[in-house]
Amino acid sequence: MIKNIALSTLLLISTFVFAQNTAMSTTEAKAFVAKVSSETKGIKTLQADFAQTKKMDFLDKNIVTYGRMSLKTPNILSWKYTKPYQYSIIFKDNKIFINDQGKKSSVDAKSKTFEKINKLIVGSSNGQMFSDPEFSVTYMKNANFNIAKFTPKSAQLLKYIKQIELYFPKNQSTVAQVNMTEASGDITNIVFKNTKINAPVAASEFSL
Repeated sequence: MIKNIALSTLLLISTFVFAQNTAMSTTEAKAFVAKVSSETKGIKTLQADFAQTKKMDFLDKNIVTYGRMSLKTPNILSWKYTKPYQYSIIFKDNKIFINDQGKKSSVDAKSKTFEKINKLIVGSSNGQMFSDPEFSVTYMKNANFNIAKFTPKSAQLLKYIKQIELYFPKNQSTVAQVNMTEASGDITNIVFKNTKINAPVAASEFSL
């Protein structure tokens, strides 16, 4: 159950991208990291609608869900699914709070896996994820996006996550899309839209 929660949470962002990707040069990668880190430094809150698509080998059809993501620095994160069902998961105070269609629960988030998942998601809004020592990062680009590919170094995370790709549109420094490949081969894509930076976020977004 806890493993599934961790995977569902990270499942952050998107449709498949078929554009040709090429590796950034060392100079390009350094400039990209510096730009994102600098331009996201002042982010205090971030909110966006999302569409999540999960592709599983044993299912003929993809699972598509919709909702809203809210973030408040330094480390409060909320995912609220609204269609086709209601489900909320909130990272706060080193705990994960869950509301599964009215059934509320909480679990400790101090394990290494949860800590890293939460840190990576929050870090995607401020550039800090680029320096996480437990991930190796490679940088790609295509006509529309700059792409950071994260591969876990620890055996613990590799049991669940094979690779995470964060897509940054050329004209912005916040993530617009996330692709995650699980160790099982299942793929989750999340696309963000209507992103709002430093706009007031209701306290109710971070409560069940």
